[in-house]
Amino acid sequence: MKKYQSVLIWVFAFLFTAGLAYYQRTTGPTYPVRSHIDIGLTKVSYKLPRSADCGKDMPVKINIADTSVHGSFSYRRYKSNDEWTTVPMLRQGDELVSMIPMQPAAGKVSYKIYLIKDGNQYPLADNHDVVLRFKGSVPLIVLIFHIIAIFGAMLLSTVTCLQTIFKGKYVLRYIWLTVIFFFAGGLILGPIVQKYAFDAYWTGWPFGHDLTDNKTFVGLVFWVIALVVQYRKPGNRSWPVIAGIVFLAVFLIPHSAFGSEIDYTKQAPAEQGK
Repeated sequence: MKKYQSVLIWVFAFLFTAGLAYYQRTTGPTYPVRSHIDIGLTKVSYKLPRSADCGKDMPVKINIADTSVHGSFSYRRYKSNDEWTTVPMLRQGDELVSMIPMQPAAGKVSYKIYLIKDGNQYPLADNHDVVLRFKGSVPLIVLIFHIIAIFGAMLLSTVTCLQTIFKGKYVLRYIWLTVIFFFAGGLILGPIVQKYAFDAYWTGWPFGHDLTDNKTFVGLVFWVIALVVQYRKPGNRSWPVIAGIVFLAVFLIPHSAFGSEIDYTKQAPAEQGK
C-alpha cells in the first residue's frame, strides 16, 4: 500500500468516526428534546432534558419573555400507577420554570408542558410525554477515558477494514489494537461507568436488556473471532470486514436504549404532588 493511501484511510476513518460520534451525541433516549413552537408571531425554542444527576430536583426552563404566556407542567413517575400531578410553571425573569422531583438512580419521570396564551394551549414536544432518567454522577476522568477508548475502537475498526480491503501490511496489528481498545472501553471502563451511574456493573444479557451492554458484547465477540481466524489463516480478508460491519451496525444503535430503569408499578403510588 502506498503512503498516500494509508494517509487517506486514516483521514477517512477519523472523519467517519467523528460523524458517528455526532450521531451518538444527538440520538438516544437520554439526549434533550430540542424543537420550537409558534405562539402567535413569536417563535419559542426550547430544550427539554431527558437525563439528570441524582441528589437534587431537575429544573425545566422555557425561555419566553412574553409575560402574557403561562405554563402548565404535568408529571408522574415512569412505569408507575401514579396519577398525573399538574402545577403551574413559575416565572423567573424571562423564563418559565418547573422542577422534576428527584428520583433514585435509574428512576424515570414522565412529564409534559403546555404553554398558555389568551386561553389557548400550546403543547411542547408534539404533545408527547418526555421521559427523564436520573443517574449517579460519574467521575469526569472515568468518562473521558471510556469515551476515548470506545471511539478509538471505532476509529481502529474502520482503519482495519480499509487496510484489509486495500491489502495493507499491518492488518493483524490493527485487529489487536481494535480488540484492546474495545475491551478496555466496553468491558472495563463501560461497567465502571455503569456502576457509578446505576449501581450495577452489567445490565445486559443474561441479567437484563440493556442494548448498550449487549451491543458491546456482540461487537467484541466478532472482533475476537476475526483475531483468532487471522492467526489460524494469515491473510484472511473476510472476517476483519465482517467484524467491522457488525461493529458499525451495533454502533448505530442509539446509546442507552433499553437501559436501566426502575419499575415503579411494583411499588406504592407516589403521593400527589411528591
